[in-house]
Amino acid sequence: MHVDPDPIGAGRDPEFLERVTPLLDVYTKWYRPDVRGFESLPAVGEPFLLAGNHNGGATPPDLPILLTAWWRERGYEEPVYGLFHSFFLSLPGVGTVMSKTGALDANPVDAERALRAGAPVVVYPGGDHEAFRPWSARDTIDFAGRKGFVRLALRTGVPIVPVTACGVQDSIMVLSRGESLVRWMPWLKPMRVKVMPIVLGAPTGLSLGWPTVPMPTRSIVQLGEPIDHGYGPDAADDDGVVDNLYEKVVSTMQATMASLRRELRG
Repeated sequence: MHVDPDPIGAGRDPEFLERVTPLLDVYTKWYRPDVRGFESLPAVGEPFLLAGNHNGGATPPDLPILLTAWWRERGYEEPVYGLFHSFFLSLPGVGTVMSKTGALDANPVDAERALRAGAPVVVYPGGDHEAFRPWSARDTIDFAGRKGFVRLALRTGVPIVPVTACGVQDSIMVLSRGESLVRWMPWLKPMRVKVMPIVLGAPTGLSLGWPTVPMPTRSIVQLGEPIDHGYGPDAADDDGVVDNLYEKVVSTMQATMASLRRELRG
């Protein structure tokens, strides 16, 4: 079956992906990931929305871990796209390179365009709020009530595939998200930065959001069964339907997280 590797013309380049995979492996192997569940995904050529919990603070490895495993399992041609913070993509030289990997600005227009073109899309709804969740809450799924991904799935009629990562957040010791600190930094508001986390780690000891050296860890990433909601596009405007589907996704992922944690402890 022939698949267009970039049906929306965003710059995705399978040959580039194949070249950079060995470099990404150097990074992802630090987390000793075990990525499972590809057999549960819809067939290549079918659109679906993957919603995952975000981990790792300022240098989140979630997409590199997932996508390097994905490319090996399902090939480089399948046009899977990942949503990224616009500030990150706007950094000099970053956006052009990231577009080759399938990166899209995290906005509903681009995400919907990709889904309607028949492509899978990966989103981490919790963003920096979840990536900097405190050590005591590292096994908590925390999307901060952000339900835009649910409305997107309803509007486009695609299933939601929960992606639960356990153990990645063990690599970073967050003491506080620092949400009260960021209120005193109004210049960060245009960049949509909502946290100024206090992190304990090398090389500085204490960090205010800048990257620390990740601690060694072992992680499991579980791709869940697709959640087929069965509603039409009008349901995207029904708060009751949106709330129920959001809770179903979160509760499913939380149960998976508990199971994966037990396995890692064993």
